[in-house]
Amino acid sequence: MSDVSKDLAWIDTHCHLDAPEFGDILPDIVSRAVSQGVQAILLPTVQASDWGQAKYLANQYSKQIPGLVYTLGIHPLYIKQAQESDLDLLKNQIEQSLSDPRFVGVGEIGLDYFVEDLDPQRQEHFFHAQLDLAEQFQLPVILHVRRSQDAILKALRKRKVPSGIAHAFNGSHQQAEQFIELDFKLGFGGAATYDRALQIRRLLKELPLDCIVTETDAPDIPPAWLKGEGGTFNEPALLPRIATKLADIRGMGYEAFSSAVWQNAMQALPRWSKLGGLTRFSVN
Repeated sequence: MSDVSKDLAWIDTHCHLDAPEFGDILPDIVSRAVSQGVQAILLPTVQASDWGQAKYLANQYSKQIPGLVYTLGIHPLYIKQAQESDLDLLKNQIEQSLSDPRFVGVGEIGLDYFVEDLDPQRQEHFFHAQLDLAEQFQLPVILHVRRSQDAILKALRKRKVPSGIAHAFNGSHQQAEQFIELDFKLGFGGAATYDRALQIRRLLKELPLDCIVTETDAPDIPPAWLKGEGGTFNEPALLPRIATKLADIRGMGYEAFSSAVWQNAMQALPRWSKLGGLTRFSVN
């Protein structure tokens, strides 16, 4: 990674800082991210028991990372343990969090048709209910889209959800265009660093720059080099190196890429752009 990348403002639009893998070393995780120029991180939640911790962490580490924000939601991989009452709790949590400037949307929600033992009807029930809440409160959504692009697009078209991010996007070019038409940005991260990720790289090269945001999904989706360097999990400090690889794939300069993906994220999640202390780039 070029030294110049450390002097730029980088944004991680998907990082599970509350993951057990970080645990007691979270202060070090945050310090390393700051040292690499990561100034903004979005912490998506996956189940009701995470919501309080996410809010706590977003405020606890706000001095180190001025752009640390969170979303509230129930992930499709966690619907087995979810209760119907969690949807009422989510509505209440959203109402209470609207006064918190670090709360920026609903997520991580979506559909996962890759994991075979997940009940698709139960997934759809929780997903549609959470989309309804996003529409009700006019909040953006962070989407988990795994082998479910068309079903998610169909659900979005039935509602007026203002915007959001399709996290770890790996659909077709046509599906990408449909998400963009609905004012969604597409998340790219460590998966694109693998030489075999031809489809993801093709999307990264061909899609308009103004639809792209950067992410780690830490501690998951490690970049290609991590295993070779003896790493055990992904972390936000790796975001600048991942992002510069994305910029290389697109054939553009790091500063221009850093500025663009920052502004794209702020446009996808307007509450984020209103957070104090984020002055590195202006939003058009």
